Amino acid sequence: MKKTVLFFILGLCQTIAVIAQVTVNGRVSDTSGLPIPGATVHEKGTQNGVITDVNGNYRIQVSGEQSILVFSFVGMETQEILVGGQDKIDVILEEALTDLEEVVVIGYGVQKKKLTTGANLNISGDDLQSQKTSEPLEAIQSQSPGVNIIQSSGMPGEGFKVNIRGLGTIGNSAPLYVIDGVAGGDINNLNPADIESIDVLKDAASAAIYGARAANGVILVTTKQGKKGKMEVSYDGYFGFQDIENMVEPLNAKQFMEIYNEERVVSGKEPIDFASIIPELYQKLQSGTWNGTNWLKETYNKNAPIQNHAISISGGSDQSVFSLGFSYASQEGVFGKPVEPHHDKYTFRLNSNHVILEKNGQNIIRIGETLNFSSRERSGIAVGGMYWNDIRNMLVGNPLVPVYNDDGEYFASDDLDQAGLSSLSSRIYNPLAQMHLNRGMNETTTYNINSNAFIEIQPIPKLIFRSSYGFKMNSSRYRSFQPEYNLAGDVTLSPGRITQSSGNGHDWTFENTLNYSFDLGFNSFDILIGQSAEKWGLGEEMETINANPTFESYKNAYIDTTDGLTTGVTSLSGGPFDNRGSLASFFGRVNYDFNEKYLLTFVMRADGSSNFAKGNRWGYFPSISAGWVLSEEDFIKDLDFFDFLKLRGSWGQNGNHDIESFQYLSIIGFDDENNYTFGLDKTQQQLGGYPAILPNPDVTWETSEQVDIGLDAYFLKSKLQLTFDYYKKTTKDWLVEPPILDSDGPAPAYVNGGDIVNKGFEFSLRWNDTLGPIDYSAHFNFSHNDNEVTKLGNASGYIASEANIISQGTDPVWRVETGYPVGYFYGYKTAGIFQNQQQIDNWTHGFLQENPQPGDVIFLDTNGDGAVTPDDKTMIGNPHPDIRIGFGFSLNYKGLDFSFSGKGAFGHQILKSYRSFADNEFRNYTTEILNRWHGEGTSNSFPRLTAGNGTNRINISEIYIEDGDFIKISNVTLGYDFKKLITDIPLGQVRLYLAARNLWTFTDYSGMDPEVGYGDDEPFVSGIDLGFYPSPRTFLFGVNIKF
Repeated sequence: MKKTVLFFILGLCQTIAVIAQVTVNGRVSDTSGLPIPGATVHEKGTQNGVITDVNGNYRIQVSGEQSILVFSFVGMETQEILVGGQDKIDVILEEALTDLEEVVVIGYGVQKKKLTTGANLNISGDDLQSQKTSEPLEAIQSQSPGVNIIQSSGMPGEGFKVNIRGLGTIGNSAPLYVIDGVAGGDINNLNPADIESIDVLKDAASAAIYGARAANGVILVTTKQGKKGKMEVSYDGYFGFQDIENMVEPLNAKQFMEIYNEERVVSGKEPIDFASIIPELYQKLQSGTWNGTNWLKETYNKNAPIQNHAISISGGSDQSVFSLGFSYASQEGVFGKPVEPHHDKYTFRLNSNHVILEKNGQNIIRIGETLNFSSRERSGIAVGGMYWNDIRNMLVGNPLVPVYNDDGEYFASDDLDQAGLSSLSSRIYNPLAQMHLNRGMNETTTYNINSNAFIEIQPIPKLIFRSSYGFKMNSSRYRSFQPEYNLAGDVTLSPGRITQSSGNGHDWTFENTLNYSFDLGFNSFDILIGQSAEKWGLGEEMETINANPTFESYKNAYIDTTDGLTTGVTSLSGGPFDNRGSLASFFGRVNYDFNEKYLLTFVMRADGSSNFAKGNRWGYFPSISAGWVLSEEDFIKDLDFFDFLKLRGSWGQNGNHDIESFQYLSIIGFDDENNYTFGLDKTQQQLGGYPAILPNPDVTWETSEQVDIGLDAYFLKSKLQLTFDYYKKTTKDWLVEPPILDSDGPAPAYVNGGDIVNKGFEFSLRWNDTLGPIDYSAHFNFSHNDNEVTKLGNASGYIASEANIISQGTDPVWRVETGYPVGYFYGYKTAGIFQNQQQIDNWTHGFLQENPQPGDVIFLDTNGDGAVTPDDKTMIGNPHPDIRIGFGFSLNYKGLDFSFSGKGAFGHQILKSYRSFADNEFRNYTTEILNRWHGEGTSNSFPRLTAGNGTNRINISEIYIEDGDFIKISNVTLGYDFKKLITDIPLGQVRLYLAARNLWTFTDYSGMDPEVGYGDDEPFVSGIDLGFYPSPRTFLFGVNIKF
């Protein structure tokens, strides 16, 4: 009976509880009215909770009218609402102004943004994807003050030159990329859709934890990680086409004949009678049935296609989370037809982590991995120096030569003979045919793996031991086909040949860290110690070249399809994949703050490198940084002006050991060029050895020392955010391979050859606000840098380029010299053009010409000795901008979004030369030559025509220099989310958009693109335009879908 009564009472209580329960439903949206799927709605003080659906709707049973519902979502202000008598509660969540509480990635960990004491820059994955490009570095160009990013070439897949806060070395000046904790990765192998965030460590104190390779700064890349909750699937894709905004115009055939004969006449020669030498072609030109060949337009691939597709899947539980991604990007080049360059990139990403052991809500053991795989296929044309540049070849290609003969085949040697052109010169040829047959049939394929596996053990709260193993693999293959051809007397190849190569290399990293954070009253400590070991350059590569292809096609171009061995062509080579080396490191860091008001960080790292001899292998790199959150002080609070104000300063040292291995040893080399005969038989050669380098056992670490003072401030309820930094970076004992004479014999070893100072400041503003249903934001950044070589440890005091860079017979064009910026342009200053004989007679400052005439360049006597000599050469240009800016704006209104961004550079110069004057008089000019001096008052910039390499053009001077200032509108996007219009769509987002990249360029530069990254194939030189492959203007149509 008692049991019956007990069951009755329990049942009655349960019935009363059920009756007391209240069902509440509603919708969660943002301030613009868009639903927020995945928002959490839970009953406060209980485990009872639900998640909103794709339309932002929810339904929940709560225990009664006194229950409080808590509405929350990442990045939004949390709201608490009393149920009362309500059965329907709609909630609008506002964007949280708590980004200072968010954590940012630092070396070997994370830290609250408000507590960082270094000069760090954080860029979110959403900001990257908004730029609508498949290249991460291109995406951050307008968002990264102090990070100088310039395209190496506009040809697809060519990559970028990057330096942080100026060039600190004339070796490798690129920053260290750390991808998911693995140092030394290649960011170009990622798609922006794969990236969660990019964090740039700009000052020495922030980067010192990576001491050995952090002299040029550090870029931390975190790929997308899994999040617990409902599985999310998203797709982002676009298609588009590309063109050229500013096309350079070569002379047409009639113009060329006129200019060529004018050049002959002013040089005292008889004009050529083209009508009698090339009668058939001349008649076509005169009748208007043919205007000659514009070679640049012939190779122009108008409306070149481009596309990008990315799929991302993520989800998980309290125990395991994952993130999976796949992307495909494809781009054709705008120049290079009929063998237009292409670049196809495939990426695959899998990141996951799993809790193995948990106790009382604490993760005791956690394991995980990151895996990033990429495959890249690319082909290209020549985009290098004067003799390896197909854009230049098209600009100077003779317009009297047709592309094809009457049979539809390339106009070649026999056709030139028949047309009479070969009688003019053996160097008149078909440049498009040469591009196609000599350099156009090739493909490079690379496979890359960047992976990391880790285990974390937390035996007590906040004491975490982490052990990780990183593995990188790079595999590549290359194949090219060159058929036999005879395009002109001096433009032949026989026999045809095939090149085939492959390589496979890998690196590994093993790291262990111990991290403990704890509080003592208002004192907070975060202590890290760690150890790292790395080895790189493992693997091998080989290359084979052979002649006499069996099949005349690229499709069948393999070494197996060549016949026999050919002296002077056949080549076999093989060896290690890369420069092998290893590194052992120990490091530690202490972060301290008092009540999040006074901040202090100490870092120390020791690195031992195999690149140096015993006794010089270890480098030690300390740093210290401090911060003062002034907005926590009463005297600042009383102002009621700052929402947040932090003053910070840092000092630190980083190292660089990036040189070839074994520079401290006397290496013996072996190759065919040094074989010799022994005995009476002079036909048999023996393998010869020789000293390859002059050893330098004293070579040691290059050190970068940097001081930074910064300010972070938020105003107007954090709507306005300001950041300012001043820095001075001094590179000491920079590693350089000094120039020596060929007669000295062995190549020189690297030496610690000098010092460089970079100093400047960075300033950025960001505004975020809401006006009713409109959300909008704007940003602007400004940076200035001065670069100066302060010491150079060789006898001459300078390092100069080789001769013949812009034209055959010209002197060196750039220098590295004490007192000047790295890689400055070197030559004669000028004061215009002599207009008449009286001006020449009245000139008392010397002449470079032996017999100056009206129309000649006025070369200046800069040292004031009354004569113009090579001693008057000086700096005539600086390829490094004084100022860089970035800017952007975005607006969202009820599903409609609009944004634009741009960048600019000012105060730098470009050295431009599209024609070599000495080696081929039948090279074409661009229409710029029509502005030449041809009578008094006709020009004060371009000298008169002279045959060959006259004094006016053989000497490097300011006539080759132009200002390179520009502003580019990098991205403009207009989109609409149709989920806002059709709410019943069973999807979280259906956004269609139109976008344009490189839409407008505002510049006075006369070339096709003022953003010239080429610099004589040197990493520290840029701004030399010999026919630079420009970046295209791109128009896109795309879609974002979230399931």
